[in-house]
Amino acid sequence: ALSEPPSNPSYSPPLSTTSSDNDIPTRGRLDATRPRLGSRKSSGTMIIPRDSPRVEMAPGEEEYEPDDVRSMSPRRTSEVIEKLGEDARRNLIEQAQALRASLMAIVDRVEAVKIEHEKLEGGNKFLQSKITSAAPSKKGKNRNVK
Repeated sequence: ALSEPPSNPSYSPPLSTTSSDNDIPTRGRLDATRPRLGSRKSSGTMIIPRDSPRVEMAPGEEEYEPDDVRSMSPRRTSEVIEKLGEDARRNLIEQAQALRASLMAIVDRVEAVKIEHEKLEGGNKFLQSKITSAAPSKKGKNRNVK
């Protein structure tokens, strides 16, 4: 019964099989290579309490195999780290100054636009007063002509 292929037409038997492969059910082969769910260890949590004495490793505790990537990565000295921090701080200060200068330029431009707007409003009010003062006199002239 095990040597007969299933009735599924899309089934094709493996190219090279041994009698021992055919004798083991499919489920048994998977369990042989992967531990059962109950026997696997939980990965647990990676969170370490703040008051734990093992928050950081002691200087001699980090030991890696020679072919471990972590042992091959470059280590930065405190001087290099300090220089990187100062460079980053300097760059931030320069960016802040550039932003401040651009904001001041925007404020100056807004003030100039406000002044021009006030001038235009004053001119509009003057023209409207001239138009309204001239309009009744035209109506009066037109009435007298008729």
